[in-house]
Amino acid sequence: MIKVNEKKHPFENGITLFQLREKFKPDADIVVYNGFPVADDLSLRDGDQVCFIRRGEIPDAEEMKQLIISRHSPKVHEKIQNKCVGIAGAGGLGSSLAIALARLSVGKLVIADFDVVEPSNLNRQQYFIDQIGLFKVDALKANLGKINPFLDVDPINRKLDESNLGATFKECDVIAECFDNPESKSIIVEFVLSKFNKPIVAVSGIAGFENAHELKCRNLMKNLYVIGDGLTAAAPGMGLMAPKVGIAAHMQANKILELLLKM
Repeated sequence: MIKVNEKKHPFENGITLFQLREKFKPDADIVVYNGFPVADDLSLRDGDQVCFIRRGEIPDAEEMKQLIISRHSPKVHEKIQNKCVGIAGAGGLGSSLAIALARLSVGKLVIADFDVVEPSNLNRQQYFIDQIGLFKVDALKANLGKINPFLDVDPINRKLDESNLGATFKECDVIAECFDNPESKSIIVEFVLSKFNKPIVAVSGIAGFENAHELKCRNLMKNLYVIGDGLTAAAPGMGLMAPKVGIAAHMQANKILELLLKM
């Protein structure tokens, strides 16, 4: 069997990529072979995944869902489409992380935050001017829907503490700590490690703009992964800005993907 635009078809021995294109979508401009766009004809093998795309064409809903994941490495979507990720905080880290996970087509996101969008958020958070004053979780859900309308998003407008963390993230496979406040960071990390047998990916040390190359992912103990340099905390003259926050959020997303694929 092979997959053509994510639908299974019997494998025909000896068929090539371009022969398959003539059969299924002769006007395709882009040919994606096992997650990578190619320009040359290739002999196909059993188990290959192929996607044919015509530039500018708006596909129907079913095909759109498949095309969103066409550039993934093979088998990735099959392993993560039913997984759930909890995101604690919808600020610079949480909003950027959510967008990365939406583009990965993780099955469900549980996003918890109690704050509203304000002008000072726009230097690093994934919101727009016309969303100022909206609850962040509602604004973020709307933005994610424009990227991946097939994503299941549970927006929870709630201030998280020890009394509600369990109920909030009980169905999640991995939890992401995305707070600015050190005390809140400590509370959720300690809770997840002591109450859940689940991994948590946290962030520490991403302020300013220097030494972005020193951001690392460290496995400090079982189920605890920390992104950052561990030193550069936000302070007067050392603010949080889009570049390093974005790098850290995408490092979080990558580690979460790695964890989900191993489950």
